[in-house]
Amino acid sequence: ERAIARHEVREIEQRHTVDGPRQDVTLDEEDDVVIIYNRVPKTASTSFTNIAYDLCAKNKYHVLHINTTKNNPVMSLQDQVRFVKNVTSWKEMKPGFYHGHVSYLDFAKFGVKKKPIYINVIRDPIERLVSYYYFLRFGDDYRPGLRRRKQGDKKTFDECVAAGGSDCAPEKLWLQIPFFCGHSSECWNVGSRWALEQAKYNLINEYFLVGVTEELEDFIMLLEAALPRFFRGATELYRTGKKSHLRKTTEKKLPTKETIAKLQQSEIWKMENEFYEFALEQFQFVRAHAVREKDGELYILAQNFFYEKIYPKSN
Repeated sequence: ERAIARHEVREIEQRHTVDGPRQDVTLDEEDDVVIIYNRVPKTASTSFTNIAYDLCAKNKYHVLHINTTKNNPVMSLQDQVRFVKNVTSWKEMKPGFYHGHVSYLDFAKFGVKKKPIYINVIRDPIERLVSYYYFLRFGDDYRPGLRRRKQGDKKTFDECVAAGGSDCAPEKLWLQIPFFCGHSSECWNVGSRWALEQAKYNLINEYFLVGVTEELEDFIMLLEAALPRFFRGATELYRTGKKSHLRKTTEKKLPTKETIAKLQQSEIWKMENEFYEFALEQFQFVRAHAVREKDGELYILAQNFFYEKIYPKSN
């Protein structure tokens, strides 16, 4: 995959060398847009990303996967600089939709004039951990033949929690907060109250929209209404397309009430759940001001503002 990607980059560079110098490429304001979806593992991110891939040719934008070594969500300082430079100056890839398991990166720290648009989806923290636990053992229906890291381990999630196993420990819940918190050291200190507050701040101030897995269709519908340049046709594609519900973890057994109660005693769960509830409330607030319900269906509101008393009067 990396070799193919390098080959594609070389082809673009060679075409550009023939066509003219790089700095002569000019973009319309509508095309000078980059979306970054720093997807959290096991939050239905594959289903959503496949919609972007299906729409990119029709809506005329590029989709790029950010593939980090060993899926490390924290970039080195030098890679941060390279990534920011690529995203902001790689005009041939604009408009662009970047996705990957990378924690939030503050572009303003690098002095860029125009920051990308961040979006994301999060999930109930226990449900996400259970899904990831079984994914590591049994894989999913997306690439069923691929051997997973914990393949052969038949222990259920309930048995793991009862035995105090490391793969189901409360510390493993600490993921959505650091993904939104970012590249600061404190973000990755498990149980950090500062990290939680920073994640909340970033969600409100740095993210265009954050949805929840449980209400993914509504998230897609809002994106289509607000960013049609990228998401025109996304809602219908999600409802009718074959790729809408990809990557279902196989052999997943729902945890018992006792297992859930034990995890919920953890301060780490309380913090991750607080962040999830915060994100859910914000998403529902945005949705309530953007749609109306009629006969059990949601409808996007038409433009609800206009201009008047415009002076001076033109002749």
